[in-house]
Amino acid sequence: MKPTLFIISLIIGQHLFSQSADFILFKKNHKTIGTYYAGSNISFTNEQGSYIEALITQIKNDSLFLRQFVIQQIPTTLGVYVLDTVASYRYQYHYNQIKAIGKAGGKFNVSGSAAALMGGGALLTIASAVVYVADREKFSPQLMIGAVALGGIGYMMAKLNGKGMVIGKKYSLVYVGVSNNKKP
Repeated sequence: MKPTLFIISLIIGQHLFSQSADFILFKKNHKTIGTYYAGSNISFTNEQGSYIEALITQIKNDSLFLRQFVIQQIPTTLGVYVLDTVASYRYQYHYNQIKAIGKAGGKFNVSGSAAALMGGGALLTIASAVVYVADREKFSPQLMIGAVALGGIGYMMAKLNGKGMVIGKKYSLVYVGVSNNKKP
């Protein structure tokens, strides 16, 4: 019985093969710090500046096939909320179109705060200039200096804002093609 089972497994084993999947390595100074493959999630900024968080459905021929889900809380008649998938989008990106991996920081929106500081600083500076032209007695140079400082701080926050790990000198993506795409 055992020899027949062994012979059958050898015959069947010659006709079976497994398909290896391609994957992408994320490296920092030539040291691998992350691996992306089909079934894993990825968050990146593309060349156009759009931030995308999606599920990798497939990696093939240097391209990532992604699926992004839009999930919202929907109220029920019982007064509780449930999560519901409202929509899903499919994307395809060449791995060279990825500009930055990840998103720096936690839940605090640094770029939004920087924009608010710059806008508020500009508005207060313009208002101070109007007061200076209209009624110099009520003009406050401290307010104008503070407004310019707020705008400058907002500008610096926007420039220093971490946009993820930018692909370039320090970080790199390496496509590893393992699958055999040759037809017999």
